[in-house]
Amino acid sequence: MANRPIITLTTDFGLNDHFVGTIKGVILNVVPDAEIVDISHSVQAFDVLDGALTIAQSYSYFPSGTVHLVVVDPGVGTARRPILVTSDRHHFVAPDNGVLSLIYAKEERLHIRHITAEHYYLQPVSKTFHARDIFSPVAAWLAKGVDPEKFGDEITDFVRFNAPKPKAIDVNTLRGVVLKVDRFGNLVTNITPEDAPTLFASEPAPFKIRIGKHEVFQIRSTYSEGTPGEIFGILGSMGYLEIAADRGSAAKIVGSGKGTEVLISLAGAVAAGNGN
Repeated sequence: MANRPIITLTTDFGLNDHFVGTIKGVILNVVPDAEIVDISHSVQAFDVLDGALTIAQSYSYFPSGTVHLVVVDPGVGTARRPILVTSDRHHFVAPDNGVLSLIYAKEERLHIRHITAEHYYLQPVSKTFHARDIFSPVAAWLAKGVDPEKFGDEITDFVRFNAPKPKAIDVNTLRGVVLKVDRFGNLVTNITPEDAPTLFASEPAPFKIRIGKHEVFQIRSTYSEGTPGEIFGILGSMGYLEIAADRGSAAKIVGSGKGTEVLISLAGAVAAGNGN
């Protein structure tokens, strides 16, 4: 079991259609003993940032040599390139549309290759299903032991973006944004303890978090500490401030979602933050 090649899947395909099953079939035809792990197929459709967050939160927990197939590909069939990214411990196969941007930010040593070795593709190549015809077979052959250099030359002009960073409006106010809403309705912001350390202190100075028309005055250490109907802040497992409710959807209660502005006002000075 320990020697079986591992391939993970992160897509926006959902589970209602044949897409996920088909790409697994392609992989197993090449490497029948592959261990295929579904990280998520519920990335928001066409949402490259959501895909970037999903893979960045999960890849490092897998063993060395794991191949991560990441397909959130609104530009399928266009001139955007298929790429293979290799770090010290992991491989990533994805479209060159920025979906690996947070990997680029986390990893110091990377080799990014434009996949041009078409003899590894399924033929004919569909213009609408590159996950089946390009990405899956490449991931499979990579897991089977083909050297990354065989798939194409290294590039330096790959697409990347910076995730939204919180900005200090003044010495006491920090402006962030909701990056995503998770399955439980928690509003995951882009604010970290590094951005506002006093907010997450054991005894924080007085503060106010404003999101939509709601104001939050409490930080809890667990979801269950909240009282019924209370909206509170919590440091979630992703390392970001979340706006949450105990056994309820904060997103529905607050009436907010991805892209909603979050303002934090502190009695003391806010940390410099990542934004300028």
